[in-house]
Amino acid sequence: MLLNALYVAIGVVLLTTGGEALIRGALAAAMRMGVSPLLSGLLIVGFGTSAPELVVSVEAALHHQPDIAIGNVVGSNISNVMLILGVCALITPLAVKPLALRRDGITVVIASVLFLVLAGGHALARSDAAILLLALIAYLSWAYWTERTGSAPSAELHQAEGHEIASVPKSALWILMAIALGLALLIAGAQILLKGAVGIAESLGVSQAVIGLTLVAVGTSLPELSVSVIAALRRHADVAIGNILGSNIFNLLGILGVSALLKPLPVHERILHFDQWVMLGTSLILMIFLHTGNRLSRLEGGLLVMGYAAYLLLSFTTFSM
Repeated sequence: MLLNALYVAIGVVLLTTGGEALIRGALAAAMRMGVSPLLSGLLIVGFGTSAPELVVSVEAALHHQPDIAIGNVVGSNISNVMLILGVCALITPLAVKPLALRRDGITVVIASVLFLVLAGGHALARSDAAILLLALIAYLSWAYWTERTGSAPSAELHQAEGHEIASVPKSALWILMAIALGLALLIAGAQILLKGAVGIAESLGVSQAVIGLTLVAVGTSLPELSVSVIAALRRHADVAIGNILGSNIFNLLGILGVSALLKPLPVHERILHFDQWVMLGTSLILMIFLHTGNRLSRLEGGLLVMGYAAYLLLSFTTFSM
């Protein structure tokens, strides 16, 4: 048990470090190639923080561990909203401009509903994967076009996301090294984390779905935690919440799409009966919080964190198998 816990800890450290290196290297490369700050913020930072989830879910899918592959995504989306945004709101109330977040917030809810519909067949087939990836392409095209033409108030938000990452490599050699090191650490971290996670599930007598939804999900969400907490401390509330919304969109549409395309994924009964509804519910609650007072208050942040604690309790008791 202790050895498996050590594996998980090492895996999380490698994933977090690798994700940071990859984002910084990719941002620096984008700057050298003249990529716009808008596109850099939307793609590299907004989705780059999901790199650990992507690598872990793909590794799990290829190694016939579908419960971890899907659980990692669903659990990450739940922890992103309830844990990470809850903690950020406890640090400082998050005052936001709802119009800047409306498109991405609506997309998160739609993506959650799409997952419910596709998972209703008790598996994500390659045809389902194609639907998810086409939905992601449609979202990216819509987002970039509306923001490039200035018809969306979220353009400044995505440009600001790129500025939250300080200190990027300057020379071409350091950029290549950062990207290569980031990818290597992500792959190694995913393999070590999965080894430890499966071992802990066997030791505790719980399903791999439970471990994927909780331990693995929180571990792979650390890059989102880092970017969002930094943004909250700088009073950049829209960036903190926008980063989470962008990550949740990519988790559902991109990561599940790629994973299921490589290997069809059966959906665990627990996810069908419990977790997918929690994921949808948290997305709706976040939208309600943001639109009622144009902010996420400390009280609401505290409620989200307490809700996540209750979710963990139920995960290891009522829904442990």
